[in-house]
Amino acid sequence: MNATLLTVGDELLDGDTTNTNARWLAAELAERGVTTERVLTVPDETDVIAEATRRYSERFDAVVVTGGLGGTPDDVTMDSVAAAFDRELVENDLARADVERHLEAIADDYPELNVDVAAEAAIPAGSRPLRNPVGLSPGCVLENVYVLPGIPSEMKGMFERVADEFDGDVDSRYLYTEEPEASLIERLNEVRERFGVRVGCYPDREAGHNRLKISDSDGEALAAAEAWLRDRVVLSG
Repeated sequence: MNATLLTVGDELLDGDTTNTNARWLAAELAERGVTTERVLTVPDETDVIAEATRRYSERFDAVVVTGGLGGTPDDVTMDSVAAAFDRELVENDLARADVERHLEAIADDYPELNVDVAAEAAIPAGSRPLRNPVGLSPGCVLENVYVLPGIPSEMKGMFERVADEFDGDVDSRYLYTEEPEASLIERLNEVRERFGVRVGCYPDREAGHNRLKISDSDGEALAAAEAWLRDRVVLSG
């Protein structure tokens, strides 16, 4: 299984907010054997979001969209995903009930809060609503597109509700060495060509070593590649 991450927000492109969602989601998907093929950040523009959603939905097994949910003028993600599939936004009963429960829970703290519940509970026609366990705005699943909030705590809570739907067969092995990265190039190229695995080298300056990552869906090839490298690289740790 492969996936792409589409993170939405002018604040990400302006550097006002660090894109921690992409890193967290990529790690979660990798733990489940899913290969993240693309990570794209787009502005709060309906046409741009819709085009990217449509294109990636056709190309990859799953698209995870984060950000741009809510009632402010720059929250256009639901409209954009609906447009990508030529759907209308419609009020969903389950989403409305969830919004109302959340508003009731925070009513004492925010007595003057005025929310358009119908608009907040609107998701693309035919999509499956996703309950927001810690916030107001619901998410949804439309075909192979998962729409999640941008607030990290809300995004993580909602992802946990659909995490079991992401199931890939890619596994990874890690080796650590103090050998200089430049000296490893020939051996890394050879292990990739010999066994057909993905291999990467990631320097960790603080730890003082390089992390070698080998990945593949073929367990035998992965084990053979790891053994081959172990015999040819001076390992640390």
